[in-house]
Amino acid sequence: MKFNIHNVSLTISAASSKQYPETDMPEIALAGRSNVGKSSFINTLLNRKNFARTSGRPGKTQLLNFFNIDDTLHFVDVPGYGYARVSKKEREKWGGMIEEYLTTRANLRAVVSLVDMRHEPSADDIQMYEFLKYYEIPVILVATKADKIPRSKWNKHESMIKRTLQFDSTDDFVIFSSFDKTGLDQAWQVIESIVD
Repeated sequence: MKFNIHNVSLTISAASSKQYPETDMPEIALAGRSNVGKSSFINTLLNRKNFARTSGRPGKTQLLNFFNIDDTLHFVDVPGYGYARVSKKEREKWGGMIEEYLTTRANLRAVVSLVDMRHEPSADDIQMYEFLKYYEIPVILVATKADKIPRSKWNKHESMIKRTLQFDSTDDFVIFSSFDKTGLDQAWQVIESIVD
């Protein structure tokens, strides 16, 4: 791996483009449903226990969190979507914030779109994937919680996810588990190939 993952810090939590860091560093955004395991994914990639806050209460990330990886790359954690306990107005505000970032940020190289491998992608998952494809933003699709499914059923679940999303075969697909680190090396390889 070419990043020193011991050199990691939170640059800023931004609410709008006025607060985005002024750097030339490439950015990889991370998007997914509120309880899909996004914080666990980030923590596993960075080999930290709780760098990105994992919470029993979904909907905790309410800003765009820019994580500086070795002064070479930013991970941008965007608010989880599809969480009902937040008011509609609040959800629309997040939606606008996420859309502004994804459609206007020149530093953005790709979006890690996380889906729960156990279940068929939700309407929100489909909408996010279609949105990214519409704006021609490269997608790394990560299917989380793979340890909760017998390995013999992985192909079946992968096919279900790809079929539901009408998955574009030019995108990367990573089967991932933060529990046993399945897919960790592959995830980093894909990220490194994109930001090279």
